[in-house]
Amino acid sequence: MGATAFDTYAAAKTLREAGFDERQAEAAVAMVRDAVTEGVATKADLDKGLGALRAELKTDMADLETRLTVRFVGIAVGIVLANAGATVAAVAALVKLLP
Repeated sequence: MGATAFDTYAAAKTLREAGFDERQAEAAVAMVRDAVTEGVATKADLDKGLGALRAELKTDMADLETRLTVRFVGIAVGIVLANAGATVAAVAALVKLLP
């Protein structure tokens, strides 16, 4: 849903033409303007939120990188140890076969 522009000058002019005095027209337009713009994010709000999201994403990515590095190192160590065990078993078998 796109944002709708609210022309406060035209609204106040329409109210004055309908019989409102200047103060009444300005008060009514201010009330409508506040109701229309309440809760609408400004560019500054969006920039602030985007900055926070970027910081959170960087932190999450750094955490993920650390976890992946730990896992890969664990897998590599496991492979080395598994191969070392197989090598020791093979050498032991060969020693038994040798005269």
